[in-house]
Amino acid sequence: MKHESLLQPLDLGFTTLKNRMMMGSMHNRMELLDKPYERLAAYYGERAKGGVGLIVTGGYSPNDAGVIETGAPVFDDESEIPNHRLITERVHAEGGKILLQVVHTGRNAKVPLPVGPSSLASRINPCEIHILSSDEIEQIIDAFAYSAKLAKEAGYDGVEIMGSEGYLINQMLATRTNDRTDEWGGDYENRMRFALEIVRRVKEAVGENFIIMYRISAIDLVEEGSTGAEILQLAKALEEAGVTLFNTGIGWHEARVPTIAYMVPRAAWRFAIRELTASVTIPVIASNRINTPDVANDIVASGDADMVSLARPMLADPYFAKKVAEQRPHEINTCIGCNQACLDFIFTDRVASCLVNPKAARELEFEENAAVVNKIKKVAVVGAGPAGLSAACTAAERGHEVALFESASEIGGQLNLAKKVPDKAEFYEFIRYFQSQLDKHGVTVHLNTRVDANRLKDNYDEVIVATGITPRIPDIPGIDHPCVISYLDLLSGKSKTGKRVAILGAGGIGFDVAILLANGKGEGATNTADFLKKWGVDLTMQEAGSLTPEGPQFPPAAHEITMLQRKPKSLGRNLGLTSGWVLRAELDAMGVSKVAGVTYHKIDDKGLHYSVKGENKLLEVDSVVVCTGQESNNELHQSLIKLGVSCHLIGGAAEAKELDALAAVSQGLEVANRL
Repeated sequence: MKHESLLQPLDLGFTTLKNRMMMGSMHNRMELLDKPYERLAAYYGERAKGGVGLIVTGGYSPNDAGVIETGAPVFDDESEIPNHRLITERVHAEGGKILLQVVHTGRNAKVPLPVGPSSLASRINPCEIHILSSDEIEQIIDAFAYSAKLAKEAGYDGVEIMGSEGYLINQMLATRTNDRTDEWGGDYENRMRFALEIVRRVKEAVGENFIIMYRISAIDLVEEGSTGAEILQLAKALEEAGVTLFNTGIGWHEARVPTIAYMVPRAAWRFAIRELTASVTIPVIASNRINTPDVANDIVASGDADMVSLARPMLADPYFAKKVAEQRPHEINTCIGCNQACLDFIFTDRVASCLVNPKAARELEFEENAAVVNKIKKVAVVGAGPAGLSAACTAAERGHEVALFESASEIGGQLNLAKKVPDKAEFYEFIRYFQSQLDKHGVTVHLNTRVDANRLKDNYDEVIVATGITPRIPDIPGIDHPCVISYLDLLSGKSKTGKRVAILGAGGIGFDVAILLANGKGEGATNTADFLKKWGVDLTMQEAGSLTPEGPQFPPAAHEITMLQRKPKSLGRNLGLTSGWVLRAELDAMGVSKVAGVTYHKIDDKGLHYSVKGENKLLEVDSVVVCTGQESNNELHQSLIKLGVSCHLIGGAAEAKELDALAAVSQGLEVANRL
């Protein structure tokens, strides 16, 4: 059987997990909505129904000071037990097991006066810190134990103690954040005491036959972080203190090394996890950028870990485990590591969801609001980009008879451009998933086909127009010069640039083009060894935080690149919060120039003529790549409206902003769900 290692049960002695797949913890902000526990029950229940062996909730603080942000959940009162039972009973009814994560965020808490072991503030939360007294530290330890006790009474199968990602337990461990001289600081033995005391008191509070999972930082990736030897020392002591199994975390949130975004190779951190597995006798769970059954199974089969954590992959597809068990891996909706609707939503005060699965964290909403299909309709979808594919697959899944029309020779639309960018090979998976759903639900696909309004009017009950965008051509003298290239032609491979390149526009497309040109090659996953070297990761883990003394080692850009934009603000400010900084740092390290506040004058044989703050300049270049936005391609929709046809306009055809797959997929789903 394929993926046999992944499907084996895991015996914990007093209980058994039915397979080696776990839904890892993710903060989702659902607790800030109406009916939060009903929503959470539907959310976790769907994943339990999908067959995953173990689920971990988002983080609950043991006291008010430890919350992720103001309003985030705390579990310190027995009056909350009935609410939590809505979750545990739903998960157990679906045959699953679930742990409550207990986390104290320490100096990272988005509250007026966060607490920490020392006054040293975080780069991601730079504010005054209240230094914890010894008595306050003892109170926090007791609070962890009490939360665990409440979790057991609420029906959870165990708890996960969050000891990674740079939260309070990490802060107590590292000299980066702990300069205390009392019994909680000083040498590593003392700095370990906080973590060990939490585990011991939790064990006392919950007794036997209750899972205590500790999320340990397998590698810190910050200056003055723990060494590999210290991490293993801690792990052995925690095992002796009563931990049932280890989950692994990778890097602190303030680390300047990407750890989970799409540019991180799959399973890039297994070298660190392997060291941990070899040093303890209890099971170890691997995490971070594990998104396919093949990768997950290989990790378990090789012995690098005993189980795998699939956090965002369980957002993308609640039925990941079930599809593996039923030998349907080609039907898995794969996490592409984009972070756009999960982490980026969280960091902009929104409820998390998923670009490839907009139903994520909205399960209750879709349960309550899905229209009943009383009549099977003939539905035409025009355009096989992300919006059209989402609409076609959803409508067909709901039982409608669907025809999909696409003028190109393949499905995917703008996704076919994204997959050409270095490190964005995951977009192949998204297209593969859509193809599997078109096949499964019997959508009739017409490629190389342009369809007119009259044909649609006479043959279909509903028409969904997803005809996408066309690149906007700026009004610059010389824009038709032979050196000028559209991003569409460059990314599709139709045109190539010379050595010296100007990129007009610095949105997401401009940065994709810059990354492509800087690397001098297109599609394909990044080599793990190259990635770790580029970002200065010490594979021996002998250095503090496992960062090399020489730091990041980026190669020079393959082209001489200058990025320009009309807006006066710094370039790339509108990129996603959790991936944009990576792109900016990489291009800076590779020597790409950036110019803001530009007025374009003309393009001629000499190059690009422009000015900044009234000063005229000439950029001598061989090629100018235009990435200055898009315009909606909605002519078909206008024709249908004139004919009185019932039609729906979605995706870029409705609003031509940045190539927004997130909005496109969501709109396709919602429109089809209302038919």
